[in-house]
Amino acid sequence: MKWLDRLERKFDRFSIGNLMQYVCLTMAAVWIFSILQPYVPLRSLISLSPYRIRQGQIWRLITFIFDPPGYGLLTPFLILFYYWIGRSLEYYWGTTRFNLYYLFGILGAVLGAFLTGATGTSEYLNLSLLLAWVALFPDMQVLLLGLIPFKLKWLGWIEGVYLALDFLAGSWPSRVALLLSVANFLLFFGPTLWNRLRRSWPRRY
Repeated sequence: MKWLDRLERKFDRFSIGNLMQYVCLTMAAVWIFSILQPYVPLRSLISLSPYRIRQGQIWRLITFIFDPPGYGLLTPFLILFYYWIGRSLEYYWGTTRFNLYYLFGILGAVLGAFLTGATGTSEYLNLSLLLAWVALFPDMQVLLLGLIPFKLKWLGWIEGVYLALDFLAGSWPSRVALLLSVANFLLFFGPTLWNRLRRSWPRRY
């Protein structure tokens, strides 16, 4: 994609190496703080609330990405999982292209929140990392729960069904927010996936 190559050259000097390390360490800190101080509404203070942002709390435009994926026992494992995905993508793409992918995900989530007026989350942003990872390495095999061999393409199908059900069951504002939150995936992989789909169609002679 020529437009992405040009943007990558312009953005190169602003890129942040090991971006997911900083994001995931902050997620872990927020999670630990929330356990130690359960009565401090930290999560609501960093959420992507268009109403609060209009009142001047502009830090929410960035801090929502530090909201941990859940607050249960699986949270530290999910943080490590997303760190691993992010580092793998950065290693494959390079720092600048990964930064751009993550930035487009942030912009999509913010735009979706403001267009719908609903409080945004980092859930779909994190899922967009997983979708990119699956699209690049579909035949990679991982151990589910450390025991069961599992190919990434099946994880991609599971996440695809999850997103589709969320889209079908949600209201139109939530559908808009979902699509914009994974707009980075569609920008980076949409043309490739479309070409694969066209090649898979039976040809008529």
